[in-house]
Amino acid sequence: MQHVRDLWRQQLGHVPETVWNEAELRVLILADNGLTALPAEIGRLQRLTTLDLGHNALTEVPEELGGLTALRDCLYLHDNRIERLPDALGRLTRLRYLNVGENALTALPDAVGGMAGLVELRAQHNRLTTLPDTVGGLTALRELWLRGNVIHRLPASLGRLGELRHLDLRENALTDVPGALAGLPRLRHLDLRSNRLGGLPDWLLRLPALEKLDLRWNGIDPALPLVAELEQRGCVVLA
Repeated sequence: MQHVRDLWRQQLGHVPETVWNEAELRVLILADNGLTALPAEIGRLQRLTTLDLGHNALTEVPEELGGLTALRDCLYLHDNRIERLPDALGRLTRLRYLNVGENALTALPDAVGGMAGLVELRAQHNRLTTLPDTVGGLTALRELWLRGNVIHRLPASLGRLGELRHLDLRENALTDVPGALAGLPRLRHLDLRSNRLGGLPDWLLRLPALEKLDLRWNGIDPALPLVAELEQRGCVVLA
């Protein structure tokens, strides 16, 4: 494909200098190369629509990444050692898919709420305890993957994600089903496996689109009347 540079699994160790001169690049794949740093020169590639930096050893990404405002398809940063994301990422307002999973993030920046084009956000297997209040700005979001963090609460602004269909909260530290979810009219699949839940709120019955509720490996009694009511209306409940 024209304007694509695929350097996947080339054992590079660093990005070749020649890459930064390819101003017409639309897709750049640098996955699985043992990269430990990404230079500021990445900001030269103003026409990129997809950037894959997954499966490397990056501990940070430069502010210049936020200047790639043509990014509209995918940004892969998963499986690195990133501890913090720059606020500049909030400038990527056209980006539809962001994967920052399998890193060492303890928080997402407030600026993530400015990424209004996101349809899918993956932040699984980090060290997150919650999400920023600004997450309510992601009004186009359909899928949110948060498995394997230490989340104990979610902000009320999550209730503004009216397009959200899939929410994965497996393997976190929730003791209650977050009340913010009560206002999600299109939520179909809610995965709450392996948390610390001991009960269920009645408002789950008022989620009109809920098709699957996974409660396994919690303290939920599968004989609860609410479970039976959900199943009677067609929701698959695994407890």
